[in-house]
Amino acid sequence: MSLLNDKVLFIDGEAIILDKPAGMPVDAPRDGSLSLENYLSSLTFGFQRWPLPVHRLDRDTSGCLLLARNPKAHKRFAAAFEAGTVVKRYLAVVEGVPAQDDGIIDLPLRKISSAEKGWRMIADAAGKSAVTQWRKIAQKDGRALILFAPRTGRTHQIRVHALAGLGMGIVGDPVYGEAGVPMLLHSRFLSVPRDGKPAAEATAPLPAAFEAAGFGADCLGEDV
Repeated sequence: MSLLNDKVLFIDGEAIILDKPAGMPVDAPRDGSLSLENYLSSLTFGFQRWPLPVHRLDRDTSGCLLLARNPKAHKRFAAAFEAGTVVKRYLAVVEGVPAQDDGIIDLPLRKISSAEKGWRMIADAAGKSAVTQWRKIAQKDGRALILFAPRTGRTHQIRVHALAGLGMGIVGDPVYGEAGVPMLLHSRFLSVPRDGKPAAEATAPLPAAFEAAGFGADCLGEDV
């Protein structure tokens, strides 16, 4: 059995939603280490075609990842992401506690690169529009558990918005914060609308790393 067979949260004839483990890249990395691509052949579940990812999660981000089981479904799902009709909710632990209980971060993002640090995203008025709604769920020992609901789908959007919008990096973020511990960013909920049938949707359980940081499932309400 594949490492990911027991990570399936939703499956039907068109879609699979996986609970992607933190540390697994979606695309094959240059260093040749294992990625999601190495496991697609074991996720056919009776179909001839391998499922294909419709979107991306960062290597260090865990949680809901949508795979399409045929090309037509992939095209429709990709269009839903592009149109902004997909509902996404993420949980993250940030280094600090926001004074407000909720808010909206509206900061355009732009990609920059340098020989020393490689590429990264920054908040820049000249960048592409990026909007994230957020709500404080719990706080403990100078940190807060935040629910992020991105309205757009820019690269590293939540990670940069947490830092530039809230002034608080995500715990363990190797690019925008301080590495050394697992990054506490989790794709908690995903819902993809479909014409004529119920949405493909799933909720991913909190990883053990959140529990270890003091923010376990007991911190969550029914709507999280």
